[in-house]
Amino acid sequence: MKTYGDELDPKHLIAEAFKIDGITEEECRSIFLDWALSLPLGVDSVAALPQLLERHAAEGHPMTQVMREGLQRMNAPRRRGGWRSRERGEM
Repeated sequence: MKTYGDELDPKHLIAEAFKIDGITEEECRSIFLDWALSLPLGVDSVAALPQLLERHAAEGHPMTQVMREGLQRMNAPRRRGGWRSRERGEM
């Protein structure tokens, strides 16, 4: 099994982030966004993220925290707001 460079991390972004000493959470967030935008069509980020966490997660590393937060937000139900929700009586 490859550790990086596959369809889950095509640009090696996540793998490389874990190698950077002193990386900040803000830098990790930027890398995470770049990773999400660089996934090939057809790759589900919600399915890919737990696999990457299992592969790379290191306790105390800021990228681990960013990835866990990303996974929680991806799995959270979204409320549809605006005029459409009021029209249907949702609130």
